[in-house]
Amino acid sequence: MKTGARILIDSLKEQGVDIIFGYPGGSVLPIYDELYDADIRHILVRHEQAAVHAADGYARASGRVGVCLSTSGPGACNLVSGIATANMDSVPVVALTGQVPLPMLGNDAFQESDITGITMPVTKHNFLVDDSLRIPQVIAEAFYIAGTGRFGPVLVDLPKDVLMRTVSPDEILPGVPDLKGYRPTYHGHPRQVKKALELLRESRKPVIYAGGGIIAAGASEALCRFAEEMEIPVTITMMGLGAMRSDHPLNLGMLGMHGTRYANYAVTECDLLFSIGARFDDRVTGKIDEFAPNAKIIHIDIDPAEIGKNLTVDLPIVGDAKVILEDMLERLEPEDRIIRKSWLEEVGKWKEEHPLTAGNGGGLHPQQIIREISDMLDGGGIIVSEVGQNQMWAAQHYGFKRPRQWISSGGLGTMGYGFPASIGAWFACPDETVVLIAGDGSFQMNIQELGTVVQYNVPVKMMILNNMYLGMVRQWQELFYERRYSYTELPFVDFVAIAKAYGVPGRVVESEKDVVPALKESFETDGPFLIDFRIEREENVFPMVPAGAAIKDMIGEHVRQDVGGEPVEQEAD
Repeated sequence: MKTGARILIDSLKEQGVDIIFGYPGGSVLPIYDELYDADIRHILVRHEQAAVHAADGYARASGRVGVCLSTSGPGACNLVSGIATANMDSVPVVALTGQVPLPMLGNDAFQESDITGITMPVTKHNFLVDDSLRIPQVIAEAFYIAGTGRFGPVLVDLPKDVLMRTVSPDEILPGVPDLKGYRPTYHGHPRQVKKALELLRESRKPVIYAGGGIIAAGASEALCRFAEEMEIPVTITMMGLGAMRSDHPLNLGMLGMHGTRYANYAVTECDLLFSIGARFDDRVTGKIDEFAPNAKIIHIDIDPAEIGKNLTVDLPIVGDAKVILEDMLERLEPEDRIIRKSWLEEVGKWKEEHPLTAGNGGGLHPQQIIREISDMLDGGGIIVSEVGQNQMWAAQHYGFKRPRQWISSGGLGTMGYGFPASIGAWFACPDETVVLIAGDGSFQMNIQELGTVVQYNVPVKMMILNNMYLGMVRQWQELFYERRYSYTELPFVDFVAIAKAYGVPGRVVESEKDVVPALKESFETDGPFLIDFRIEREENVFPMVPAGAAIKDMIGEHVRQDVGGEPVEQEAD
């Protein structure tokens, strides 16, 4: 005979699960009792939100489905922002939640919450398991849904009586998905693929616009080959960083609100925009009516709901980015390999005239810190960011070399994501150097996970870009609200003292000359290490596209306020 909890553990092992991030509670005690003897590793976090973020970081770094576990009621509710984060960024996560016994559902029992109802808008799918015999099938379906098509989070809610019930192994349903209505499309329609090549052949100023779908599909090599064969410049969303080496001659870097000037100019001037695995979100497009105004648009995406959602496209292709790019590569004819010398020269001129710059003058500049980290790791390691200015500086200035080495909350912009995600990333890739780039505001949202890194000796290198502000909000208040810094200034925190109280070594850096020695000490330390970089307090992220503006209308480092309070560019950065 087997309990439902035993069946659950066996089902997880069948799916190849070897690690779970979680926090125990009453409704999941049957699961934890089985975990006591199971050969699945459990990582005890200090908050359920950290469990789902760690599972998310694990999934992004490894390409596998991440798993988290919480108790019912408040424990399950604490997963919601992390589930929404994974949903917005298409990350395969399975969240297991405890639930009150079936007869108590709907009676406001102790620690009851309708977690399937709460998470319905932010999951790819969710299940309330009402029969112990169905657990293997539900788990198989959950993992299949999470890790196929457009990836996403799936929640499995497990009532305590379902976990405790004892059944005969002969009665258990097999762990085989039965999803008649779920059939993701992987191969692009042949006529559409042929038409895409025809449009590319006719184009004289094409740009490839690549998103996180390239990473998810494992299409980075195909993307680079295609761009090189066709000699087409590539711009990449924040979620797609690492899909092409940062120093590749065809790489224009990130586009959009804090993208490079040359990427935004190229998109504005192109006559064909070839979008692959990107969703035309507002942070990329700016004023939608002026986004790629001269271009025909090809849009490849595995999720048909994304095509035409934000703007009308000329040629939609539903399917997997890698499959379609490889199909297009096989179809290439000699006449498709067009030398667009004048276009590449124009783009190259923009790159020369508008490079990304680091801060100048006295004080400690975050851009230079990021560049020093990149140089020291030779563009390697896994870089995990929090959200805000620290995120944009890292995205702009780190020299990424490969996919899955950049992990950040994109669509939801979840502060507090980075620290627990870096823990998950290290468990996925323990041979990699994992670096967390954090702001002092974001870091304090899950600072308690210092206890987790100490308990498991997770050697995450924590780099806090400390300006004693909620920096990105302050930047907007400076530029658009006449420096009325309303509730964005943070009091002094001795992060090194807090880290040492947990058992993590660290040091404060206040001058440029101490940056490299501190980084060396961090990377040479066997275990976690924290550096509190006291950066210039009012350093801003530039370039920047103001809200509602076209992406070509960027503001730079030298701005003033006109009488109407709108920023007016005086000098390009």
